[in-house]
Amino acid sequence: MKTYYKFSFLLVFSVLFSCKDLTELNVNPNGIQADVANPNLVLTTVLTEAPKLYLNLGFGDISGVMQHTQGDAWFSSRNDYDWAGSQSWTAYYDVLRNNQMVYNRAVDLKYEFHQGVALTMRAFLFGLITDLWGDAPYSNALKGDLGGNEYTMPQYDTQESIYAGVLADLEKANTLLSKAMAEYQGIDASADVIYGGNPAKWRKLANSLALRYYLRISAKSAGTAKTGIEKIVANPTQYPIITEATDDATLAYVGNNAGDSWPSNAVYDASGSNYRRIKMCATLVNAMQAINDPRLGIWAKKVETPLVVDATLPAGTDVIKDGKRYLSPDKVGTTPINTNADYVGLPPSVSALPSSYNLNPTPGQLSYNPHVSYLNDSYKAAKGALLKARLVSAAEVHFILAEAALKGWAAGNAQTHYESAIKASLATWGVASLATTYLANEGVKYKGTLEQLMQQKWMASWTAATESWFDFRRTGLPALTPGPAANRRVLPVRFYYMADEIRINEANAASAINQLQESAYSQADGKNSAWSKSWLLKGTAKPW
Repeated sequence: MKTYYKFSFLLVFSVLFSCKDLTELNVNPNGIQADVANPNLVLTTVLTEAPKLYLNLGFGDISGVMQHTQGDAWFSSRNDYDWAGSQSWTAYYDVLRNNQMVYNRAVDLKYEFHQGVALTMRAFLFGLITDLWGDAPYSNALKGDLGGNEYTMPQYDTQESIYAGVLADLEKANTLLSKAMAEYQGIDASADVIYGGNPAKWRKLANSLALRYYLRISAKSAGTAKTGIEKIVANPTQYPIITEATDDATLAYVGNNAGDSWPSNAVYDASGSNYRRIKMCATLVNAMQAINDPRLGIWAKKVETPLVVDATLPAGTDVIKDGKRYLSPDKVGTTPINTNADYVGLPPSVSALPSSYNLNPTPGQLSYNPHVSYLNDSYKAAKGALLKARLVSAAEVHFILAEAALKGWAAGNAQTHYESAIKASLATWGVASLATTYLANEGVKYKGTLEQLMQQKWMASWTAATESWFDFRRTGLPALTPGPAANRRVLPVRFYYMADEIRINEANAASAINQLQESAYSQADGKNSAWSKSWLLKGTAKPW
């Protein structure tokens, strides 16, 4: 029997391979071969998936950390920082592998535009990974196809060296993207879903990202940061940057299916829970109400049924009349409530049952709370003019330069940049015509303080709160505090290394964890804690 099967196998094998050699047979007809792929086909994947990952952070859990939004169902990660073991960088490295394919093919084909774009996206993604985790696989991270343990189980590069690599990539991208569009080969405008194949705009993005990362490292490498920012500002022709909202690096959601639609949409989410469970956070709502911020109505929905407590009502009164819920004081007792008739935010990490806040009559996972502000109805849609993932904005760039100017660096006039940042943000959200009135508001009028600047930058980071979190870590501003149900008494500062990585790449992960600085808030987590400090914060008193 063994002899028969052996003979049959050899016969079939010889028949097959008499016609084709091994290289022909090993071509997957349904796959894309890395050495012959058209980089435009893969570029679109990179330019859609990376922004979606970034938006999912800034509109998701980090929006909760920075108190833009809160959840009242499936809320523990958003409100309370219940993150242990739940965070993974796999999706980021998946995109980076595709991006490396784009870069390698672009080098082979001498497509300089694609090289510049790929380097910019590489910097964006590796910068984000080290921002979130600290030390991470970098120099050997995308070489698994070479074999060898040093590539399949890569060492972790230091956070400091990754930032240096990010800035070097952006410098190279600036040079590669410095020619007119007609001088490049291989551009397919339809493949570039961010800038339509426009190298000048990509060049602005690369240099704007460089500003972001120079400021990021400013507390640890002030000289490098100062020199880098001043170099860019002093040479606008050689280092153009994003200064107008029309040049913002954005990805518009197209709304064709669940995968390319806004994450809180109620179109492909039949239950509507992705929208229903998200509420405006009281911290943001109160701050915006205090200065009559015109963006609040763009982002938030007014309370459906305001609460009215009336001491003249008979004891036991709890009635809905004329669109309001009237209560006698005894029905409220000592329970904290918010009777604002327009907007009511959910306080951060308010309790173990946040859906019960403000006397909600139907608390629970399927709650519908008529006494708290939902997001604007536009966030139910699958797509829309404002439903975009925003990588870098003109508002952020002007805020960066305003802060640099406040430090005394040669970055322009701090007040001019502060006001330009606010104007750019208002333009982004469709209320540019209200800029003059808003800037004249006493609470907005320029005072020359870092606190005011960071407060406005925090508000302008709506749906992109991840950058605001990184700013908070660096400055401690705005001075946010967790609510009573949060896992710690201070905000977290990093992501946990995931359990699979610690198990599979054990030695390298352990070495990286050992580099973290434990804090009083790390507690039982040990060094691999969301409250331990990576190189960027080690030895500093920030943010706590």
